[in-house]
Amino acid sequence: MEKSLEALIDLLDLEEIENNLFRGTSPDEGWQRVYGGQVLGQALVAASRTVEPDRHPHSLHGYFLRPGDTTIPILYNVDRIRDGKSFTTRRVVAVQRGKAIFSMSISFQADEPGFSHQSEMPDVPPPEALKSEADLLVDYIDQIPEQYRDSFTRARPIEMRPVDQSHNPFRPQKRPPYQACWMKSWESLPDDRRLHQCVLAYLSDWTLLDTTTLPHAVSFAQDNIQVASLDHAMWFHREFRADEWLLYVQDSPSAGGARGFNRGSIFNRAGDLVASVAQEGLVRVHDES
Repeated sequence: MEKSLEALIDLLDLEEIENNLFRGTSPDEGWQRVYGGQVLGQALVAASRTVEPDRHPHSLHGYFLRPGDTTIPILYNVDRIRDGKSFTTRRVVAVQRGKAIFSMSISFQADEPGFSHQSEMPDVPPPEALKSEADLLVDYIDQIPEQYRDSFTRARPIEMRPVDQSHNPFRPQKRPPYQACWMKSWESLPDDRRLHQCVLAYLSDWTLLDTTTLPHAVSFAQDNIQVASLDHAMWFHREFRADEWLLYVQDSPSAGGARGFNRGSIFNRAGDLVASVAQEGLVRVHDES
């Protein structure tokens, strides 16, 4: 697990090859396309490298334009849109083979005082009372399609503990479009606020789109189901640590037109709302005939 966490930190440590131009790589994990959270995290790293250290991202809005190729590097081109007295704005375009695969705008702000209120964290079992996702996989390992088995059973840098321990993503049953899970990195991370934000951005795409499929009892592993993130927005409300337990509460208010809309609220163990997420994704059903 420690090695997988080191691999994640290395994944987010981009190579600067020119002013405002960075290069990232993808891990060999058996996926045919680049995981969306990886591009989110790497784009946020690229933008952060061009901003003064006393300013931190408070919001990001990204669009997934083309599937990313895991076998070649990704170039991140940062446009320094504005450096204002209170806010700094950056735009990042991720490119492969001369074409944009992802575009994101990020706004940074220095810490300052102001009004404070938030939604309440739902009452759920603590993480210590729940099995990890890795432990739950053991119960239905034979149901995982062979092409996904290695990807799901290899060590991951993030530990996740679903609140609903009965849900089997490979044999789904109809249920409301709502789910929650505890999550954190397996090992301690450096005391770098921006790194914790980038790790959370990486993780925020992991299960969010799945929420759309819950009322329809379908699995992303079905041959006739096509799912892909279309856009992703995130707001950082309060400081947090990604190596301490965070509760990710997700719901899907609407689906239609082969698209599903999903929202996420992320709380720390003290009940503080530290981040919010919104995403629309493609959920297309193909004719099996």
